[in-house]
Amino acid sequence: MSINQTRITLFEQDLHKSFAIEHLQIEDESHLHAGHAGAATGGGHFKLTIVAPEFKGLGLVARHRAVYAALNRHIPTEIHALTINAIAPGESGSSV
Repeated sequence: MSINQTRITLFEQDLHKSFAIEHLQIEDESHLHAGHAGAATGGGHFKLTIVAPEFKGLGLVARHRAVYAALNRHIPTEIHALTINAIAPGESGSSV
């Protein structure tokens, strides 16, 4: 298992502690950023799609803040960059 696969497992555990997740997908996009100055720090680049009822009624910024709060202990050491798609059940795109 690669270091980023291990990291993803830890991210999943922390997200499950914070949200009643209906769908979760975390992709390692670090390979797309090879040579990028931020990649030299050792933190990975990840893309996260999460569907959870806790996002209902929240705006985009509040959703992102909630995800960042759940993953706070990993930033910036394990996570250098994170793309977030946070959706409430029943919203467009929640059938991912």
